[in-house]
Amino acid sequence: MISAISWVPRGVSKPVPSVADPPTKEEIDELIKTGALERSGDGESEDDDGEMDVETPKKGDQISQALEVAKALGKASKVTESGTKFDDITDGLRELDMEHYDDEEDGIDPFSSGLGDLYYPSNDMDPYLKDKDDDEESEDSDDMTINPTDSVIVCARNEDDVSQLEIWLYVESEDGESNVYVHHDVIISSFPLCTAWLDCPLKGGDKGNFIAVGLMDEPSIEIWDLDIIDEVQPCVVLGGIAEMKKKKGKKASIKYKEGSHRDSVLGLAWNKFYRNVLASASADKQVKIWDVATGKCTITMEHHTDKVQAVAWNYFAHQVLLSGSFDHSVVLKDGRASSHSGYKWTVTADVESLAWDPHTEHSFVVSLEDGTVKGFDIRAATSSSTSESKPSFTLHAHDKAVCAISYNPSAPNLLATGSTDKMVKLWDVSNNQPSCISSRNPKAGAVFSVSFSEDNPFLLAIGGSKGTLEVWDTSYDAAVAQRFGSYIKKSRTPPGS
Repeated sequence: MISAISWVPRGVSKPVPSVADPPTKEEIDELIKTGALERSGDGESEDDDGEMDVETPKKGDQISQALEVAKALGKASKVTESGTKFDDITDGLRELDMEHYDDEEDGIDPFSSGLGDLYYPSNDMDPYLKDKDDDEESEDSDDMTINPTDSVIVCARNEDDVSQLEIWLYVESEDGESNVYVHHDVIISSFPLCTAWLDCPLKGGDKGNFIAVGLMDEPSIEIWDLDIIDEVQPCVVLGGIAEMKKKKGKKASIKYKEGSHRDSVLGLAWNKFYRNVLASASADKQVKIWDVATGKCTITMEHHTDKVQAVAWNYFAHQVLLSGSFDHSVVLKDGRASSHSGYKWTVTADVESLAWDPHTEHSFVVSLEDGTVKGFDIRAATSSSTSESKPSFTLHAHDKAVCAISYNPSAPNLLATGSTDKMVKLWDVSNNQPSCISSRNPKAGAVFSVSFSEDNPFLLAIGGSKGTLEVWDTSYDAAVAQRFGSYIKKSRTPPGS
């Protein structure tokens, strides 16, 4: 499944990403120490109550540990993991009789000219193979090059218990044809629930190219460098578990890092104005504000009574943050008035997603588990901490939960919704009177994420339970073209022309 999608701005990615150095022994030891790699045979006997004795690992233990390391690096095959035993490997080697490999019987020399056949000692000397290899290398190089006109999409994906970030390229040719393919992927430690792209220069320079990932089984946020291939560790980890002690018959004792969440991270939002600021929502009922440059939590807010599903920064008032929760509420907090309790709107079901209108600072929409979408105007909020103001509109959008919503960044009032009913719909919400102008089953399964591109604003990325990225060019939809044709034409006009 694809649980979250983030677009990377055009021209930000390196044309050819760097390849990471292999992990050092110290880095692997650190992975084991922090619990990122779970040792095989984790059970404890009655004699294990004291400090662990350090012994030379047995052969089986060595293989188990090697498999765990390989699994973390994304190298272990399913066949190897599923139960190949040390004895099986030993039997296989014995059958091959590798000890007598060099004791060849007399016979035909495979490298002789034989019946006058032409041969070359190496492929490099064979002009036919060499030309073929050159062509293949050229094609591979072209596929790995990210051009300034390419659109980059990061998908948080899980399949067969393998969690990863897939970096896709959407490439348009001069004749208008498009091609979508995976450029590379990153194996991560836990099921990814949410993502947020950010350009804070964590490694120096003016800007970076990073993706923040909220995890299900870890109370931490991993930040990965998208300009590096085959990396095995994030460049920054916000929060997480500092130490875990297991004792037989007792609940594990967990020590969290300072400022960390205590449960899964469900939502993320990067602040484009304060580029080192990241907001997070968690199942621990908290909202946190992080300084990603220092790796520290600067503010913790506890204004919800149930899991917090989503957070979003206002596009115009950069210190205003929305949060939506399973407690059937949306809360607005203003960082410029930290002592204020904020404004609160009550909704009819669990909050799934929320979004500010990018064309006005006063409006936002929230999607709910019951299939509805509600719009609100913050100017109608009362001065008290609880606002009983009615929504600007209520839209019965889908038959099931509306997991994702996205405003078009170019065309005002164009809103996309995605649902577990497997449908994606486009709405014109002009004058707070929403009308459905197009709908589609993108064959993505239950839809968990939809997102319009800022660079090519009528491209809508869609991810769902089938695990395949779909990109819908909504500009070719007749109803969209009829209502928003002027914005489509503007989006296709090159800058400066």
